[in-house]
Amino acid sequence: MTEHATVPLRLRGMGAFHVGGRDVELSGLPVREHLMAEGGQPVRIDPNGRYVVEQMYAQYFLADPDAGRLPLLLWHGGGMTGATWETTPDGRPGWLHEFLRRGRDVYLCDAVERGRSGFAPVPHVWPEAPVIQTPADIFTRFRIGTRDPATGALCPFPDTQFPVAAFDALARQMVPRWTTTDAAVLAGYLALLERTGPAVIVCHSQAGVFALRAAHARPDLVRAVIALEPASIPMLDTATRAYDVPTLVVLGDHIDTDARWPRMADRIRTFANAHAAVDILSLPDIGMHGNSHMLMMDRNSLAIAGRVSDWLIHKGV
Repeated sequence: MTEHATVPLRLRGMGAFHVGGRDVELSGLPVREHLMAEGGQPVRIDPNGRYVVEQMYAQYFLADPDAGRLPLLLWHGGGMTGATWETTPDGRPGWLHEFLRRGRDVYLCDAVERGRSGFAPVPHVWPEAPVIQTPADIFTRFRIGTRDPATGALCPFPDTQFPVAAFDALARQMVPRWTTTDAAVLAGYLALLERTGPAVIVCHSQAGVFALRAAHARPDLVRAVIALEPASIPMLDTATRAYDVPTLVVLGDHIDTDARWPRMADRIRTFANAHAAVDILSLPDIGMHGNSHMLMMDRNSLAIAGRVSDWLIHKGV
């Protein structure tokens, strides 16, 4: 708990809006009768016509007092929603609250095809089914602990910073995600940047790809990136445009316990070595041990937020 967590939260405004999206026209589909409510009368459903799809939902929270610094855009990871940044699974204040208390305006998003954002008729617009993760997959993939191959029991790492007693609350946050909607998701995020103006992106996992692409494409709008364990590094065309947006990549602990993460960490280090604007903050290297993939939910999440805030101030953003 930091001193900021005890300060009453004040806002000078809040609201929500949708951005982006596109129109699609469906035709040649059969008309059907469908019961829309228990005890009601069947309704004639004609699926043909114009649809608005792939719009993105965002909330904004305006800090009071305002520290006069750039706003933060909080972008969540795969199979998750903006709830990632709100109250932690065990009920502590999330990064949304912490940075508001630090005087930053914050925009909280549900990416396209998540939460309150726009979906699309399946399979007429999105031909593939979504992917859903089991709680056991989440537990091991997010490096909270291991799974006993004989019994299936979930065994947390002895030093884990994740609040294991509240793991079920994290599992309930997970939602279906598509793997073929990257272009639509990125378009939504770019539309948000057009709406907000210059900002800092704080991204997690899957959203790292979108944040780095947005920073490379629109450095006039993306002034810094905080990437919490980006799940991948996109192939950027740096021959025609350099990547020079100040970027901090934050890595947790137990990287070597998952088959994918050592390879992803290598790609992150290669990216940082190739671009002077990119810094890496490895938490174990500075004595912060036991952090999971869910850095913003771990028990020391506010201490990590403090490190991030200090880095942003040092960079002048």
